[in-house]
Amino acid sequence: MVRFALLSLLATTLSPFAYAVSSQTYTWKNVKIGGGGGFVPGIVFNPSQKGLAYARTDIGGAYKLNSDDTWTPLLDFANDARWNYWGVDALATDPVDPQRLYLATGMYTNSWDPNNGQILISTDQGKTFTPSKLPFKVGGNMPGRGMGERLVIDPNSNNILFFGARSGNGLWKSTDFGATWTQVKGLPSTGTYIPDPTDTSGYNNDKIGVSWVTFDSTSGSSDKATPRIFVGVANQGSDNIFVSNDAGSTWSAVAGQNSTFIPHKGVLSPAEKSLYISTSDGAGPYDGTLGALYKYNITSGTWTDITPVSGGDLYFGFGGVAVDLQKPGTIMVAALNSWWPDGQIFRSTDGGQSWTALWAWESYPTMNRYYKYDDTFAPWLGPNVDETELGTLQIGWMMESLVINPFDSNHWLYGTGATIYGGHDLLQWDTTRNVTLKSLADGIEETSVQSLISPPTGPPLISALGDIQGFVHDSLTTAPANSFTNPIWSTAVDVDFAGNKPTNIVRLGNGDSSEGKQVALSTDSGKTWSQDYGAADNVSGGKIALSADGDTVLWRASANGVQVSQYTNPFAAVPSLPSDAAIASDKKNNSIFYGASGSMFYLSTDGGKTFAAKGSLGSSTSPVKIVVNPSVTGDVWVSTDKGIFHSTDLGSTFTSLSGVSQAWAIALGAPAKAGGYPALFAAANIDGVGYFRSDDAGVNWVKINDAAHGFGSASANCITADPRIYGRVYIGTNGRGIFYGDASGTAPAPTSTVPSSTSATAPPSTTSAPAPSSSSPTTITSAPSSSHTTTVISSAPAPSGTQTVWGQCGGIGYTGPTVCAAGAKCTIQNAYYSQCIPS
Repeated sequence: MVRFALLSLLATTLSPFAYAVSSQTYTWKNVKIGGGGGFVPGIVFNPSQKGLAYARTDIGGAYKLNSDDTWTPLLDFANDARWNYWGVDALATDPVDPQRLYLATGMYTNSWDPNNGQILISTDQGKTFTPSKLPFKVGGNMPGRGMGERLVIDPNSNNILFFGARSGNGLWKSTDFGATWTQVKGLPSTGTYIPDPTDTSGYNNDKIGVSWVTFDSTSGSSDKATPRIFVGVANQGSDNIFVSNDAGSTWSAVAGQNSTFIPHKGVLSPAEKSLYISTSDGAGPYDGTLGALYKYNITSGTWTDITPVSGGDLYFGFGGVAVDLQKPGTIMVAALNSWWPDGQIFRSTDGGQSWTALWAWESYPTMNRYYKYDDTFAPWLGPNVDETELGTLQIGWMMESLVINPFDSNHWLYGTGATIYGGHDLLQWDTTRNVTLKSLADGIEETSVQSLISPPTGPPLISALGDIQGFVHDSLTTAPANSFTNPIWSTAVDVDFAGNKPTNIVRLGNGDSSEGKQVALSTDSGKTWSQDYGAADNVSGGKIALSADGDTVLWRASANGVQVSQYTNPFAAVPSLPSDAAIASDKKNNSIFYGASGSMFYLSTDGGKTFAAKGSLGSSTSPVKIVVNPSVTGDVWVSTDKGIFHSTDLGSTFTSLSGVSQAWAIALGAPAKAGGYPALFAAANIDGVGYFRSDDAGVNWVKINDAAHGFGSASANCITADPRIYGRVYIGTNGRGIFYGDASGTAPAPTSTVPSSTSATAPPSTTSAPAPSSSSPTTITSAPSSSHTTTVISSAPAPSGTQTVWGQCGGIGYTGPTVCAAGAKCTIQNAYYSQCIPS
């Protein structure tokens, strides 16, 4: 999931105008997608406590298995300062004291994550954690993240832990339950394999390092350090499996090994006194076209190549390996990357002498699938069992984790690039062969959310997601039946609706060259779609905006600048708007679009064909989001690296909200009172980074997230608010799916009064400052005084007593000009806001 996790670093310095913000209690729940949505590289059962298991993900944290096959997230407290906790590179559950759990966390080893990693230590099965800082970075979302486990606990002396690091940092040891760590000396190699030495980003040109660590529990006795330890490192073509027989003091290469491929897993079968080792010619999880499976007999010191297939049937490496502790000699191994016609898993009951597979060719193109398929928990994963066409990838891909419950030979689980599969009738594999393959990731919401909308009619939510496209969420508590179709892309990056015709939706994709046009249109709230044939093939990504009537699409493409198309005609370049601009459409006037780049705001009144620079966004350098009042033309909000800016006159003048030093996602939702101003939501720095709501257009704020819900990195998340339910907001995270929050407590009383020129529910007026003139130089003046300073950024004045076109001309508490400029009429929008609309 790396492509959805490149985060901008956050400035946490408080604004000089920052002030204390009260909190309001919110109830937070996941929008149910049904589990998964992203890569699950590790699943580990505790060998001592029945039913205890954990899963780790690359950008979505860690989870604990429940008795009903659902999962409980453990790291939802990770906030802006601890966002890299969600990258879990290894986990260990204590075989001696099952209450103890350890997680090695950190997102990247390159500059994308500026922080070193840590070992998170829990003594209550993940209810609480204490971090133990490491002197190097950890890469939970780096290449090779499916290897492991890199973090292990001595099964005979559980105060001892070993951790295999990346980047050439070697092997580390703790003797005090993970509290402190020292580097282990003498390991002959710390791993030399680099996926792509030519890469300059630091992502693919870093050493994978130590692949896994495995204790030979049979070599020791209780309360004494286990003497024999095996370590696999990411080398290709040189020794890559090492052993210590003196508890890690000295090390040597295991004799007789085949170093052709990189060892991914090293799993002990204690009753056989054997080590099963899966290998691949790549680090994974995306690559790997060859590999092998080896069995090492510890007693005799002999190696056996037990690779299940050969010749033309071997076109993949191997990842997940499982042993059945109840049935010695029963092992399973997964193809790491079999992309066509499906993934593959092999099973042996005789220690690898013979194998059966989850599917086999009868005669091409007919496949015999030896399983029933059950996608009840996540029907969008489909297709159903009776659909057996080639290339459906029912079994999965990127299969680095594969486990059998140590207390129940029928219960098995494996992770894929999209979910966790498994079942409870595994022993049928050895008889009738018709096992039930289920989606068993309910509770693991691991999607990378790119964009969200909540239109005023139709479904409450529509999402654009990384890797699994996105959904129309007719229900927030039931998994969707299908993801987007026609066209199908791996990823949707943005979505928007037409303000006057909200059943008209546009979505934008980011796929490869085989996926053609990346803009799609719907007229029925996303139930059906058609390609926008005005889009050029293989141009993708960026941001998208749909005009108020749904006939014009403004597109800031990822590499092709800003383009516009009406009536699905070919997109034409818009050179008057910078190629990095944030964009939005007015929700009432079909001809108006907005843009923001650097410190400037831009306006188009000709359907996006041309833009003119209007008001200033102060000292901003990076506008993030433009949101528009759905009921009032020209009432716009912009979040930037310098705060939140508000305009009521089409961006000619802006008010900078006090107390907000930086803001990312913003949204407008249902007002607190009928006819009132929409509630404003923000992921922002307001006396600290968090999530906030204002019911009076940014004068007073309440914090709505709490210590248990940090939502990861604020800069990586998107939000939208429900226009039909006051207080409801949706937060799309980069790794933990979509949350929706509802106010469950009374909002604190306002701590500030609204400026005298406005009402408590009206937007802060800018008419007390000089009105705009597009030809005059920009000046900075002050707004009416209140307990919090606001700054109004405007141009030179219009004629005294006359309001400009699109400016405010009336409403409860309003004291500015009520006469509109020639050609406009003062039109009531709501009780608090009347506007000069062209007549």
